[in-house]
Amino acid sequence: MDKSEKTEVVLLACGSFNPITNMHLRLFELAKDYLNGTGKYRVIKGIISPVGDAYKKKGLIPAHHRIIMAELATKTSNWVEVDTWESLQKEWTETVKVLRHHQEKLEAGNCDHRQNSPVVERSGRKRKCLEQRQDSSQKKSLEPKTKGVPEVKLLCGADLLESFGVPNLWKSEDISRIVADYGLVCVTRDGSDAQKFIYESDVLWKHQSNIHLVNEWINNDISSTKIRRALRRGQSIRYLVPDLVQEYIEKHDLYSSESEDRNVGVVLAPLQRNTSEAKS
Repeated sequence: MDKSEKTEVVLLACGSFNPITNMHLRLFELAKDYLNGTGKYRVIKGIISPVGDAYKKKGLIPAHHRIIMAELATKTSNWVEVDTWESLQKEWTETVKVLRHHQEKLEAGNCDHRQNSPVVERSGRKRKCLEQRQDSSQKKSLEPKTKGVPEVKLLCGADLLESFGVPNLWKSEDISRIVADYGLVCVTRDGSDAQKFIYESDVLWKHQSNIHLVNEWINNDISSTKIRRALRRGQSIRYLVPDLVQEYIEKHDLYSSESEDRNVGVVLAPLQRNTSEAKS
């Protein structure tokens, strides 16, 4: 397929990144290789979007530290970057809204590119772009992607896919919008059966063509939880996280028994919100 005919993709990873690990970075490389290898897509950018403090997850350290670590981790990458929009929101922001934010940002940039083009444009083109941008911010579009604009897809591990089955953690309509309007690129791991989970979900099954399962053939069981546990026990985390991230953690003494007790007893923001809305 000609390069110009391929669909450009931006991979968006949302999560705690508490702390970011080498496995988080590997997800991007694996997903990029897979999508590019299909011959249908061309991955042009990766975005790491750490969740805000309002998520209230147990052991979640302040967002500014997690942002800095993510920026240090991607310092040598020429295509993965860190975005702070989600982390700066005062309230927890649903993943579907984060996806929509980045898709609309791409669409706005596409309009700006056309407006600044040296080619003479038809009368009203600029006004049309402005109207399209206003419309997209005022209502939920059933088809959020504009022709010629890169598609934002949610990059995740099998654990996020399986979390769709946790009661009140996700709104059913949000799951539908994510898989129907944007799509998932899910990197599977040993012990998970993502295909079976898709089969058991009517919503995921309906949109399975928009869910890309990527096999991780080189086993990598690194997780932020295990990193924090090692740090609490005074054990080395070298080669599990980027060197600059390790240095930052040690310099600021970020993870301890005390930090792991942050938000203990506090209900996770999505559970609290979705449970409350279900009762009302």
